[in-house]
This record gives sequence, structure tokens and C-alpha cells, in this order.
Amino acid sequence: MEKVLSFFDQGGGLLWAILVVSVLMWTLILERYWFFYFQLPRLQAELLDYWRNRSASRHFCQQRLKEGLASQFFSQVFRGLKTVDILTQILPLLGLLGTVSGMIKVFEVINAFGAGNARGMAAGISEALITTMAGLITALSGLFFAANLESRARRAREQFTSQLLPFD
Repeated sequence: MEKVLSFFDQGGGLLWAILVVSVLMWTLILERYWFFYFQLPRLQAELLDYWRNRSASRHFCQQRLKEGLASQFFSQVFRGLKTVDILTQILPLLGLLGTVSGMIKVFEVINAFGAGNARGMAAGISEALITTMAGLITALSGLFFAANLESRARRAREQFTSQLLPFD
């Protein structure tokens, strides 16, 4: 635990922000996978049963019902995906901000003590590199899973829409 805290001390305050954003991103990603594996089949079955058991009505009413069911399905399938995309875009920016913050500390040390204080400069460089690495690694991993979830959502949308069509 002490090594972890030391690592976060070296990375500066922005490393904690990267951690918080990463935890939020991964929570949303895991929730979406939970939804796709466990809740989506049930939701799809319920909506399709409702569609198949509808009462005979005019074409306009059936069309409105189909649009409403599709809208309800799509809102559940795509929920949270935009937030995951936004978080994957924020993470490298936080890493870049940490880079700038670390380099400012390096220049403050150079200004105060000259270029001969390697230990003082190393702390700023360490902060710059650690935050850059953390922001990029978390963003890249999130980007992969965000793209995968987006693909799953599009396939689910196409599948659901095609299952509604034969019953026009």
C-alpha cells in the first residue's frame, strides 16, 4: 500500500483525478457489459412479446407503437456509451495537464536553484511522465472497450429492428 501511495505522490494531484475518472469510466463499461449479457435479452424479449401480442389496430397506430418500442429499446442499449466516450477523451487531456504541471515544477526548480539540482528536477519530470502514462493507458484501454460496446449496441439495434419488421 505504501508503494501505491508513493506512486501517487510522485504523480501529483492530477494522478488522483485520473484515477477517479478511470474508476468512473470502468464502472460504466462494466455496467454496460452486465446489461448486454444479462439484461438485454430480457428487455428484448419483453418488448417483442408486447409487439407480437398487440391488438389489431390501424396501420398508423401500429407504426407509432413500433417506433415507441424501438425508441425505448435504443435508449436502453445506448445509455451511458456517450459518457464512456467523453471520459476516454478526458483522460489523455488530464495526462497532458499533468505533463504541463510537472514541467512547470521542473522550471520552478531551475529558476530557484539552477540546472544543477537534478533531484529537484527529477520530481517534476517524474510527475510529467507518470501522469502522461496513466492518462494514455487508461484512455487507450477505455477506447477499445467503448468501441466494442458501440459495436454491440449497433448490432443489437439492427437485430431488434429486423425482428420488428416481419410483423408489420
